Amino acid sequence: MIQVGEYVLGPVELAAIGAVVLVILLLILSIRAAGRSARVAEPLAHQIGALGQRVEGLSAGQQQLSGGLTHVAEAQAAAQANLLQHMEKRLQQVNHQMTENLQGSARRTAHSLGELQERLKTIDKAQENITKLSGDVLSLQDILSNKQTRGAFGEIQLNDIVSKALPKDSYTLQHTLSNGKRADCLIHLPNPPGPIVIDSKFPLEAYEALRRADTQAQLNEAARMLRTSVKAHIKAISAKYILEGETADGALMFLPSEAVYAELHANFPELVREGFAARVWIVSPTTCMATLNTMRAILKDARMREQAGAIRRELGLLYADVERLGTRVENLDRHFGQAAKDLSDIKISADKAGRRARRLDNFDFEELAPESEEAVPLVEPKT
Repeated sequence: MIQVGEYVLGPVELAAIGAVVLVILLLILSIRAAGRSARVAEPLAHQIGALGQRVEGLSAGQQQLSGGLTHVAEAQAAAQANLLQHMEKRLQQVNHQMTENLQGSARRTAHSLGELQERLKTIDKAQENITKLSGDVLSLQDILSNKQTRGAFGEIQLNDIVSKALPKDSYTLQHTLSNGKRADCLIHLPNPPGPIVIDSKFPLEAYEALRRADTQAQLNEAARMLRTSVKAHIKAISAKYILEGETADGALMFLPSEAVYAELHANFPELVREGFAARVWIVSPTTCMATLNTMRAILKDARMREQAGAIRRELGLLYADVERLGTRVENLDRHFGQAAKDLSDIKISADKAGRRARRLDNFDFEELAPESEEAVPLVEPKT
């Protein structure tokens, strides 16, 4: 035990005091250590604050970066949307244009195919016509190979030309003359020259031999055959169809082939001159038509001469009708003059009656009336 003044300290009190002292010492040591720690930690705190500021700056930069990235992402998304919309519109336009082009191409193709089909139809029709024409040519060759059918062919062609060029009453087909010979066609021309005969001839064998000739001997033989045939036709026509007092002083030999006619005039002019000497004129379809038109003018002139008397009578009657018409016009004019005079007189009378009516309307009967009550007659008394 320890006695301190009045107080006696036992072991327990000493232990408590020692514990308190120890605690105080520990507190003092702790405070000192804390001070040293604070001094030591102050730079670290500054560094930590700076680091915090940097972290805050980085956070703000990150936020700005995040905002920028968001804006960029939104802009990119909008740009992508605009691009997609533009691409869709462009694709629609391209699709529409391609559709129109395809439709136009389809229409043009269909039109071209239609035209091609029409042309093919035309070609098929032409082919059919060619096939038919080939058959007709073969038939024509068969017809021309026979003398009788060839003569009928020439007569039919002559009849067609004459019927187109002349009136029906100006010619006779297959006319029989007084000598018993039958002419293919007789044109009833007035005198002179008188009725003229047209006979159809077709020296085809000699002409074909002339065209097929390969050697000079064959050519000479074919020319001889043609001369003989044409001379025989000229002689027969001159003898049969030129009759004095019945027909004209000449006749026409109709060749239904322009080629034969041209061959005669080009290479056999002596046959043409021989025909002139025999008063037989050789004509082709073309020259026959021209000759018939001349004959038509002659017929027209002759008929006009025949009708000259009737025309003069009609002119006399017409003159009388004109004179009668003039007389009636004069009478009508005189009647019109009399009617005009009567109208003028009626107008004058109407004017006078109007003036008298106006004067009567202006009278003052009270002033003019006498004192007597006798009535004044409006008309003069009859005597």
